[in-house]
Amino acid sequence: MEAPGAISLQLGVNALCALKLHLPLGLPTPSSDPLGGGETYLSRAWTTSPSVPVRVVASVRRLHPLPATMQRAGSMMSHLGSCLQALPSALRRSLSSAQDVLRRTPLYDFHLAHGGKMVAFAGWNLPVQYRDSHVDSHLHTRRHCSLFDVSHMLQTKIFGHDRVKLMESLVVGDIAELKPNQGTLSLFTNEAGGILDDLIVTNTSEGHLYVVSNAGCWEKDLTLMQDKVRELQNMGNDVGLEVMDNALLALQGPTAAQVLQAGVADDLRKLPFMTSAVMEVFGVSGCRVTRCGYTGEDGVEISVLAAEAVRLATALLENPEVKLAGLAARDSLRLEAGLCLYGNDIDEHTTPVEGSLSWTLGKRRRAAMDFPGASVIVPQLKGKVQRRRVGLMCEGAPVRAHNPILSTEGTVLGAVTSGCPSPCLKKNVAMGYVPYEYSQPGTLLLVEVRRKQQMAMVSKMPFVPTNYYILK
Repeated sequence: MEAPGAISLQLGVNALCALKLHLPLGLPTPSSDPLGGGETYLSRAWTTSPSVPVRVVASVRRLHPLPATMQRAGSMMSHLGSCLQALPSALRRSLSSAQDVLRRTPLYDFHLAHGGKMVAFAGWNLPVQYRDSHVDSHLHTRRHCSLFDVSHMLQTKIFGHDRVKLMESLVVGDIAELKPNQGTLSLFTNEAGGILDDLIVTNTSEGHLYVVSNAGCWEKDLTLMQDKVRELQNMGNDVGLEVMDNALLALQGPTAAQVLQAGVADDLRKLPFMTSAVMEVFGVSGCRVTRCGYTGEDGVEISVLAAEAVRLATALLENPEVKLAGLAARDSLRLEAGLCLYGNDIDEHTTPVEGSLSWTLGKRRRAAMDFPGASVIVPQLKGKVQRRRVGLMCEGAPVRAHNPILSTEGTVLGAVTSGCPSPCLKKNVAMGYVPYEYSQPGTLLLVEVRRKQQMAMVSKMPFVPTNYYILK
């Protein structure tokens, strides 16, 4: 990845297309993740970030000062409006909110002090990388462990006797079957079967559901849950929602458990993948430690009081195994692991079956067909969907989102949704959608990069084997 800097994007094709917006190189897209959800970055491409720094608007004003007469001003604004209407809708939204103040996590000053290169992401100011290169951070995570700040994620508590009823009215997973302190990846879906967001739901032993969803869908997810809470409350159900203001730190990599064990009394060997416990961590009490992450490696996510976040991060960094890592490494790590980025690889127009996420559908829920979009999704399980998300191993130049996918005869079949050079494999990897008949591993295809066609092969995912800690 290239270091953040200024690039110019030529807008439109008419006389006013001399207008240029100066955007930070490496600016990420709004979808996250990140379980993190999901995060990615752009390089010399349209930005789809929901927050563009104020300097963008200032740059536009400097390049195009208001004309002397009102007539010329009116003409300029008319042309500018037409030009902006020709932009991608996500960029128009970015410009409209360009002066919004970016939110900061409790670790913002900590990032700056450690050389973090900050960028706008989903309305937050977050580090895309630190002093180490993106590739070095990626490889360190695979070989040792890295600390990521994912405090921008939406953390909520769902409580009350009918908390499971509420959650199962919104997601495809079997929440009722979760044991105490067990969690699952699930999906919010709409009545058309589309994915509204991906999230992790944990059934805590403290009597509430702990939910983590993507920062890019913060307002949408919160509104969805709050509306359902009010609906059920009006029907006499016992349910409530609380938004948590905790920080969230992800310690990821093969030595993460070893590093963390030195600071906790609990035996982490008894905390397998997708389970959770509240414990004291390096002297910081009340931390919820969940054995999960979005890198494909063993690791944990630690929900900690905002006021204690810097103290905890500092304690973790005292171990030489641990280095800080940012959005860039998080994106390439999740792609190697075959994990989706919401807004790129899955969205409201993608069903779980099309997105190769059928495993998130609980068996009981499939039989009952009682989740949003079940009438669309369940029949897809038994038949062939028109398209499927697949992995691609590609030759030639790096493959990026929106690159066309073609048959070997040159027919356009679909498009890449995520792609990057794999630091571990030293090959180009990508995800994208193709018709069902082209989705079998080993199928030869073409991808078009800068108007040149290069070979690609449908590949099983994950591209790099995952190392989740599973009890045998």
